[in-house]
Amino acid sequence: MRTNKRPSNRAVRWLAALLAVVISVAALSGVAAADDGDRDGSHTGDKVVNLVPAQKQEPGATPTLADVASATEKNRVAINLTWLMLGGVLVLFMQAGFALVETGFTRAKNASHTMMMNMVIFALGVIGWWVCGYAFMFGATDYHGILGLTALGSPWHLGDWNLLAHDGFFLGGKAYDVSVLGFFFFQLVFMDATATIPTGAMAERWKFSSFCVWGLFVSAILYPVYGNWVWGGGWLAQLGVLGPKWGHGAVDFAGSGVVHAMGGVAAFWGAKILGPRIGKFGPDGKPRAIPGHHIPMAILGTFILLVGWMGFNGGSTFAGTDFRLTVVITNTILASAFGCLAAMFTMWKMFGKPDPSMTANGLLAGLVAITAPCAFVAPWAAAVIGTVAGILVVMAVLVVERVFKVDDPVGAVAVHGANGLWGVLALGLFADGSYGAGLNGVDGAVKGLFYGDGGQFLAQVADALTILVWCSLATVLFFTVMNKTMGMRSRAEDEIAGLDGPELGAAAYPDFMEAPSTIGVS
Repeated sequence: MRTNKRPSNRAVRWLAALLAVVISVAALSGVAAADDGDRDGSHTGDKVVNLVPAQKQEPGATPTLADVASATEKNRVAINLTWLMLGGVLVLFMQAGFALVETGFTRAKNASHTMMMNMVIFALGVIGWWVCGYAFMFGATDYHGILGLTALGSPWHLGDWNLLAHDGFFLGGKAYDVSVLGFFFFQLVFMDATATIPTGAMAERWKFSSFCVWGLFVSAILYPVYGNWVWGGGWLAQLGVLGPKWGHGAVDFAGSGVVHAMGGVAAFWGAKILGPRIGKFGPDGKPRAIPGHHIPMAILGTFILLVGWMGFNGGSTFAGTDFRLTVVITNTILASAFGCLAAMFTMWKMFGKPDPSMTANGLLAGLVAITAPCAFVAPWAAAVIGTVAGILVVMAVLVVERVFKVDDPVGAVAVHGANGLWGVLALGLFADGSYGAGLNGVDGAVKGLFYGDGGQFLAQVADALTILVWCSLATVLFFTVMNKTMGMRSRAEDEIAGLDGPELGAAAYPDFMEAPSTIGVS
């Protein structure tokens, strides 16, 4: 028996009539109020009385020149702080990109473990950065002209050479300030990228408790000390005004060296001391391929990193009022595209197929390499830098694996280490003198070797060597001590079974049975 009835014709007519009334009322209201709305925005924000301080506002009050100047300055700083926060949020989302890339390039039995490291490194990094990392790196930094940020104190120094800042611990005292907290957040997410990089190179065999100690060490000590020397007004930045007076001193616009090379060098030594995954190298010492379980996941992560990199590099102008940000972002895109294609064609030529994982790493390599010079070079130079990066990442992966016998599941050492150093040096070659006037206290714009300033290239070489020396010494000492005390490596039986269950008690794919691996089985 059918119970559904069609609506009666009478009901339909009433509904149509009601709808017609509603439309008619809305139309008449729109006509009546047509003169009230500001449809093109020409009358919005034109009440100049709002520029008069609230305590002085009265009928007929008009702003003074001082009122206008004060409001203009506040608006300028507000634009810059908003741009800084937007860039920081984009960089923060890169953590999702790192997590997807690293998890996709590793095996299913370790997916939860790899994801967990990429999440928890953020929390550990925040704590270390809050306690002392920011104070060591930026406690003596002054950006009052851009962000209203003034120095919290004076650095430790040797003569005129600045060694390390030491003000702003726990964001207390004068650090409880809107500009300081904004800058704290923006720089925090950069530090966290450095901290994350070794999790990929050391994946699938790194004991989780040992990893947690790393997160505190890198955010509190390793990254801030070197970062201060370049970005915090330290001695490397002073090479243009003191000593040899090379160019503008060490220059690294958004962190090819400070962020990526540091993370890549740390990843190399961490993976070296930790040792390769079981079965990675055969009895003859030749490396075996251990495919990742989810290439589409890794490709998606690569795209997320690409989007986040617009904030990474673009936000490093610290100012939405700095029109150079368009050059920065366009150069970043160009380098990523050329890096992607260069790696793809290199793999195609060498191995007969355009490998997806290496193509993704080529794109990332182009991004890493352009991060230091992006503000200082012309678009054609960005294309060259990206092309070199795409070729370099392929060669570096082979050298790391075949020559140094280091097992790096995601290619982090090649992407971030080798190409971070290349980016630092590329700035010293291709900077064209169109930007950077007054940087690090040096008159004139930044020029590289190809534009007549060999001193700038020497400053970049000194910067690259310092990365290698400081990061190598510090991480070898740290990982060696940790390995001898609490131990770094998971138990062999846990590694074979997969670290998700033994270390975390939570498999990433509990509804699926993993096919047994033949790697390492003779």
